[in-house]
Amino acid sequence: MKFPAPVTLQWLSTLIDATVIGDASAEALGINEIHKVEVGDVCFVDHPKYYDKCLQSNATHIIINSKDVQIPQGKNLLFCEAPFEAYLRIVQHFRPFTAATTAIASDAVIGEGTIVSPNVFIGKQVVIGNNCVIHPNVTINDYTVIGDNVVIQAGSVIGSDAFYYNTKKDRAVWYKRMQSCGNVVIESDVEIGAGCTIDRGVTASTFIGSGTKMDNMVHIGHDTHVGRNCLFAAQVGIAGATTIEDGVVLWGQVGVSKTLTIGANAVVLAQSGVPSSLEGGKVYFGYPAEEASYKRRELVWIKRIPELWKKVMQGS
Repeated sequence: MKFPAPVTLQWLSTLIDATVIGDASAEALGINEIHKVEVGDVCFVDHPKYYDKCLQSNATHIIINSKDVQIPQGKNLLFCEAPFEAYLRIVQHFRPFTAATTAIASDAVIGEGTIVSPNVFIGKQVVIGNNCVIHPNVTINDYTVIGDNVVIQAGSVIGSDAFYYNTKKDRAVWYKRMQSCGNVVIESDVEIGAGCTIDRGVTASTFIGSGTKMDNMVHIGHDTHVGRNCLFAAQVGIAGATTIEDGVVLWGQVGVSKTLTIGANAVVLAQSGVPSSLEGGKVYFGYPAEEASYKRRELVWIKRIPELWKKVMQGS
């Protein structure tokens, strides 16, 4: 999330009750979590395991609960006891939750020729392009951006909060939701089936590239980047911060784990599981998903195990 205008670390430190270690007059451009952070942004870290990763990231300013770290050149620290709570305070200041009072927000922008069916909800600062068709009972949450000629079938939810939690097992509530302040961006000529869910980014954008088509009951996790002209069959599930490059086909009930990449024009056959990155231009099957030709040969040999075992026992 980018701030409406840059803010100084001195101002930010007052907001979150932190001590600046570095240049208090330096300006922060926004706040982002570690997977999406950019130069000029603020990021937070509250566990020693991740100190170095955060300090070496693109973040220029880091909210941290330790002063005993090596500060890379050009970076500034905001020291406080509870960085996660500081993150929440910043998000609540710049993007506070406000309850909707109308089905379509007064500041939503809806393009020419777009059809909005009954019982559709459109949140604040949503932008929808021209000649789209939004079917009944669709929810399009705050800050979503939709291009031209997009079709969203009945009952789909665009921009729900990320399934993303801060975990601490020394407190009564182990899992505390990281309040989402990102959005969803859907390019032109995308079709989304019935009952689909696309989570918004935690602090950045979940992105769906132009020409991509989704069947019913597809789930796209937070901060995932889907390329152009992809095809997802029913019940595909993609976890957060994943990159799906152009032209990827995922057949029914494929499950994709988080923070990995599926290369351009890859095809993953039905009911496969993808726990790690896959090269583009190949066909995959099974769990863990491997090249389909290899996996089929493996299954043939597995079926022959009883026969081979019988021969071994007869030979003994």
